[in-house]
Amino acid sequence: MTFQDYLAAQRKRVDDYLAQVLTTEQPRFSKLYEAMNYSLLAGGKRIRPILLLATVEALGQDAAPYTGLACALECIHTYSLIHDDLPCMDDDDLRRGKPTNHVVYGAGLATLAGDGLLTFAFELMASQKGIAPDKLNRCIAVIAKAAGPAGMVGGQAFDLASDGDMAIGREGMELLHRSKTGVIFKAAIDMAAIVTEASPQQKQALDAYASYMGLTFQITDDILDVVGDEALLGKPVGSDARNDKATYVTIFSLDEARRMACEAADKAVQALEPLGPKACFLKELVEHLLVRVH
Repeated sequence: MTFQDYLAAQRKRVDDYLAQVLTTEQPRFSKLYEAMNYSLLAGGKRIRPILLLATVEALGQDAAPYTGLACALECIHTYSLIHDDLPCMDDDDLRRGKPTNHVVYGAGLATLAGDGLLTFAFELMASQKGIAPDKLNRCIAVIAKAAGPAGMVGGQAFDLASDGDMAIGREGMELLHRSKTGVIFKAAIDMAAIVTEASPQQKQALDAYASYMGLTFQITDDILDVVGDEALLGKPVGSDARNDKATYVTIFSLDEARRMACEAADKAVQALEPLGPKACFLKELVEHLLVRVH
């Protein structure tokens, strides 16, 4: 199976699961559920859930029993996108090629749709069958910390505080994007390591991979905000500059950002060597990030 075929098959697994989980029997709540599903089912790369599933397979186990666990990550990711797009945050009008949630449903309901997706993610994880309770508890603790004030929420707060600050330097940039973006990638990999009982050597390799893979993703995201095609990206191009955001491009230049992305990708691939050929998708994924157009 080619990389693209594998990616498409895993994305379909995730999409099929997500399409059936968010329903309500209370008619008065239907608009909220509609808003939640509007963003959750709007498409997207599904990188975070696929990363968990692919890591489980790289560690030699069947990923199918962990589909729900993986999809909880997508609920959390989608919540973060809804909130990022709000007028009080980035104030973006386009996401995944569609009007953003608050444009369609208003800022109040969009905020609640994000809240609903975040909390539903934990309901989804807690209801998973066939996972030992101690492992499930550890997974929930991992993603709760990653999504909370010590992780993604903290990163978003730092991002808001850094608007217009071009002096935060490389250390500040790495903290910002490790917290906002990389922390959820690492959580996906950590959860896979927990459920498969990865060895210390495997965990060390995956920790390094997660760090460099997340860095590769964020740098290329910053690059695409400058040179990307809005029709392919499904969101506005140039919003970072308009919002005076510190990015790898605005701090270091476009050429240096490209060099840094290649360096991070090379280190991510090297980190996977101890896992052997079963980690081929993880290697191809980080290489794919370098040439992605959306």
